[in-house]
Amino acid sequence: MNISRRPETPELLAPAGDWECVRAAVANGADAVYFGLPRFNARLRAHNFTEAELPEVVAFCHRYGVKAYVDFNTLVFTGELPDAAEYLRQLSRAGVDALIVQDVGLIRLAREIVPDLPIHASTQMTITSPEGVEFARELGIERAVLARELSLRELEKFQANTESALPLEVFVHGALCVAYSGQCLTSESLGQRSANRGECAQACRMPYELVVDGAVRDLGDKRYLLSPQDLAAVNEIPALIEAGVISFKIEGRLKSPEYVSAVCQVYRKAIDAALAAREFQPSAADRYQLEMTFSRGLYSGWMHGVNHQELVSARFGKKRGAFAGRIARVGRDFVEFTPEVPLKAGDGVVFDTGGDTNAEQGGRIFQIKGQRLFFQHDHIDFGRLKTGDRVWKTDDPELDKHLRQSFTGRIEAHRREQVNLRVGGRAGEPLEVAAGDVAVKSAISLQTARTAPLTLEKLREHLGRFGDNAYELGELSSELEGEVILPIGELNRLRRELVFQLDAARTVTRREAPTTVTDIVSRVRSSAAGKAATRATLRVLCRTMEQLGAALEAGVEDVYVDFEDIRRGKDAVARVRAAGTGTKIFLATPRIQKAGEQGFFKLIENAASDGVLIRNLGAIAYFAESSLPLIGDFSLNVANPLTAAHFVGKGLKRVTVSYDLNIEQVLDLLAAAPPSWFELTIHQHMPMFHMEHCVFAAFLSKGKTFLDCGRPCETHRVHLRDRVGIEHPLRADVGCRNTLFNAVPQTGARFFAQLEAAGLRDYRIELLEEDAAASHRVIRAYQALLSGGQAGEELWHTLQAQSQLGVTRGTYEARAQGLTPR
Repeated sequence: MNISRRPETPELLAPAGDWECVRAAVANGADAVYFGLPRFNARLRAHNFTEAELPEVVAFCHRYGVKAYVDFNTLVFTGELPDAAEYLRQLSRAGVDALIVQDVGLIRLAREIVPDLPIHASTQMTITSPEGVEFARELGIERAVLARELSLRELEKFQANTESALPLEVFVHGALCVAYSGQCLTSESLGQRSANRGECAQACRMPYELVVDGAVRDLGDKRYLLSPQDLAAVNEIPALIEAGVISFKIEGRLKSPEYVSAVCQVYRKAIDAALAAREFQPSAADRYQLEMTFSRGLYSGWMHGVNHQELVSARFGKKRGAFAGRIARVGRDFVEFTPEVPLKAGDGVVFDTGGDTNAEQGGRIFQIKGQRLFFQHDHIDFGRLKTGDRVWKTDDPELDKHLRQSFTGRIEAHRREQVNLRVGGRAGEPLEVAAGDVAVKSAISLQTARTAPLTLEKLREHLGRFGDNAYELGELSSELEGEVILPIGELNRLRRELVFQLDAARTVTRREAPTTVTDIVSRVRSSAAGKAATRATLRVLCRTMEQLGAALEAGVEDVYVDFEDIRRGKDAVARVRAAGTGTKIFLATPRIQKAGEQGFFKLIENAASDGVLIRNLGAIAYFAESSLPLIGDFSLNVANPLTAAHFVGKGLKRVTVSYDLNIEQVLDLLAAAPPSWFELTIHQHMPMFHMEHCVFAAFLSKGKTFLDCGRPCETHRVHLRDRVGIEHPLRADVGCRNTLFNAVPQTGARFFAQLEAAGLRDYRIELLEEDAAASHRVIRAYQALLSGGQAGEELWHTLQAQSQLGVTRGTYEARAQGLTPR
């Protein structure tokens, strides 16, 4: 095909939860859309598209020169691999332009079955460093979607402009998860709705109380301590382009088509202005439509680094819209104030009293008299409102109508491909129109023209009418012999036939391997070497020196040390060596590593431990040449044998089973791969949120960063009390990142006999707030379990009696049995 493309430009990538959103994105300047199918996508609550609709969606996008990406961005369990393989084949045949994938094993599966299908690494892969990007590149990934928590300065360290680097994509607008994507286990821990499976319950948008050293801290009207404002990086577009980012992603597959329209319009202008080296500042109207279509407050996120005083306003966790003003007077049936945005009858408003947003007042304006707003009778309890309360405009039907008009009528292609045409023929023969290798001929022969012969101008007029198709006429050359004529209707038909053939020529035909999942998994299992252990081993993760002492006293063979201050690792090593018990000590890396943070790994290396507990992709690269044994932790999200095989192939001795698996799925995994590859956390306080947002700095200081916060994390014990009164422990790590742990410990003791029968020999318990005595009791209980001295059901009841909160059987059982843990 002789189609000369315009120079490649940075891509505006829009969400599409349904057909209207697809149309809204295409009509308002998106270069690509991303959407999901009913399974294996991280937004199962979106409308999504059926497998039957898939080819039509892809064809619609391609008709307008827009790329179609499919989210395949959940963890995939062992028993789901055959279905995932079939999905891969369907997606490849449908001509999707790329898949967005989280699961490492799924990427390996795709490379074997559909090797030509492009794959982008989802933000769920938690890629936060250049080393993480390199890990993705080695997997065969063609683009990396980076974590939202990276700043412009950190992005510059990825050297995205170099030829060997992987193209980078970043989120520029929409909701911010408070936790690192791929690392949030809150919904899983509290309600068996795994975020890694598309079932996030949005616990970050709920109210919490701050409990400091055992007492509730009065924060005034700040209750939504984990609910960030929404990202709006429209002003950062030029800097992101300069940093080499090639795709700008809008969050929002659960949002409305009006939202998609509004955001695409603003960011299209920003990108085009940046590419033309023109200054661009969003107008008041631009900001208004961003706020009105969905906003919890618009903020630059982490683009300029952390600012713990601004990221989370903590006043609300739901949509607000545009700020309309503060109440000046409350009447018997009206409120009065000076509006800061235009208001009219029919607009929606909400009154922000600083309380529970689920019980707040609001509704549509019935009438406006001067500065007084009236509402339908009995719709507002004016007795609950007071002077000074904030008023937010939450809905503007007129704006919605205007935005809908952008995609409900005829759609014009935003990006077109130039088509160079050559026409030829003579009287008595068909007219031939060719675009490179694509050629069509008229059904009617050319006739000698007596008047009005075919001229270049007439040919350009009729052959160049590509309408809403993604083509535009470039060069037109004529090799017609003599003065000839052809009916206009036939010229138009010829043009339509040409478009059909051009579309057909663009259809991608990709290779498919006949390999089955059974074949691939069989190779994985047969590749294992070495003997399996004959007895079960208990390892203990300690977070304090007191817990470490209890583990040493109990004769634990291997301990993992996870101190908040990673520099104390050398002290822990010294303590273990001085004990002379032969215990081996492994030091845990942080969950997250950004560019420039390799120093944390150096501290671990210099501590001279016996091994390393690997928690991020960068650590795999750093310790690759080390002789130390490396154990992969839960944060690597190992949910199937193909993922496990990849990490074992990277030099990890064992990998921890993902916390997203229930007992049936764990047993499936152990049957599909060598059990010696795996370690299972049988007792723990599950880490729920892991976040760049520092609650300590935000609400116990006035500091923006660790440089001026005074480090309250070092002097206070903090818990967050949820709506049912449970106080969950909060911890900060060496990078000032916070983890909120489930206050209720989880045990898999009841399933020990099944796990042992399946060949699993490596188990772990994790301590959190236990003192020496409590640590000793827990360790001894599990030592008895592994040695056969105590049954799992008996141990569960024993631990439940010893704990004020109780011990839940947890996620290993709940999804399989339809239970909800305590």
